Amino acid sequence: MTATSSTSNSDTTGPDTSNSTGQLDWTHLDHLPAGLLSAISAAVARRIFLNAVRELDVTVRVEGRVVGRGGPEMVIHRPDELFGRLGRDKSIGFGEAYLTGAWSAPDLAGFLTVLARDLAQLVPAPLQALRRLVLPRTPARDRGGRQDTRRNISHHYDLSNEFFALFLDPTMTYSSAWFETDVLGRPMRDGDLEHAQRRKLIALLDLARVEAGSRVLEIGTGWGELAIQAARRNAHVRTVTLSVEQRDLARQRIAAAGLADRVEVELCDYRDLRGQYDAVVSVEMVEAVGWRHWGDYFGVLERVLAPGGAVALQAITMPHARMLATRDSYTWITRYIFPGGFLPSIEALTRTGREHGLRLTHRTSLGAHYAETLRQWDERFRAASDEVAALGFDEVFARMWHFYLEYSRAGFASGYLDDVQLRFERGRLR
Repeated sequence: MTATSSTSNSDTTGPDTSNSTGQLDWTHLDHLPAGLLSAISAAVARRIFLNAVRELDVTVRVEGRVVGRGGPEMVIHRPDELFGRLGRDKSIGFGEAYLTGAWSAPDLAGFLTVLARDLAQLVPAPLQALRRLVLPRTPARDRGGRQDTRRNISHHYDLSNEFFALFLDPTMTYSSAWFETDVLGRPMRDGDLEHAQRRKLIALLDLARVEAGSRVLEIGTGWGELAIQAARRNAHVRTVTLSVEQRDLARQRIAAAGLADRVEVELCDYRDLRGQYDAVVSVEMVEAVGWRHWGDYFGVLERVLAPGGAVALQAITMPHARMLATRDSYTWITRYIFPGGFLPSIEALTRTGREHGLRLTHRTSLGAHYAETLRQWDERFRAASDEVAALGFDEVFARMWHFYLEYSRAGFASGYLDDVQLRFERGRLR
């Protein structure tokens, strides 16, 4: 439940996570930039940031003046701190300055959506060329090695089942839903989240052609809803996770549904999987694998897929050029939310699949649906602020989680990120 750290803000190993009882420790945020080099980098960051937002559809209030062409508002309360953090720690510092209250935004997702939409234009081209030299690199412990994967998964998913239940729907499904759409094909705002999550899971099972008697492997259990839906089709399900909290609750939910005889839930690293399965399903798990290990992941998919079987994946993706440019970057999301995580591109998944004898035969985009899913999650999370505090999470954690949900929502709302359902099969394209 707790994240603890005594590291300085410049330490790229980031805050550690402990799941024992105790209070959140954010002392690393007290280490503000100081010294001549920090002053210079802060001045450079100030100039770059204000020049960039001057050309964007935002309203930035700083030091008694307004910058920007008008739009979602950002209020900079402590400019020296914001630009000092931004100069020293780049995007990580920008997010940390929100955690400390150095800046705020009444419509956080709206403001971040504008930034995400114009991301490539925010930094001058000459400085973008220096990206690899100035941005922090992914620490060795977050590169997806076997010895680190369980710790990284625990960092996020073992916060506590009670915590996730505060903002997820009753299915406890922690991935994009699939809402009903309006006449323009847009997801219905305020659509029923529980129904939309089940609709998404049904689509994935259909994509993998799961039916009575199917041998199903799920990589990444979540809290068991997909396994429950597959078992209700009279399939035989093996589902694996590295989260102890998720395993325990998934087993309880499966037993309560009367399906324990059809579903096996295990703690297992995907690299250790053996056997043959008619259908392999994995929902937003490949993002945790890390780009260095995509080949290992698809190698496992190819090894366990029975002849004539299908793989159904749901994955968050980013543009291929941005993926290549950022694959060694250490970001606010990987420091605080998903250590070891990295988003693939459609091109990367297609190529890696092909290298392991698996062809992409179906693709459906749910990016706009994820924006609505995240909006509803954040609304539920903020409405449960008292319950969040009662579980032992402090105000800085609440700001962090709100920033994470709205930051992610902005990525999908801007079109910078997508969420796709993919089917891979052996043989020729259909």
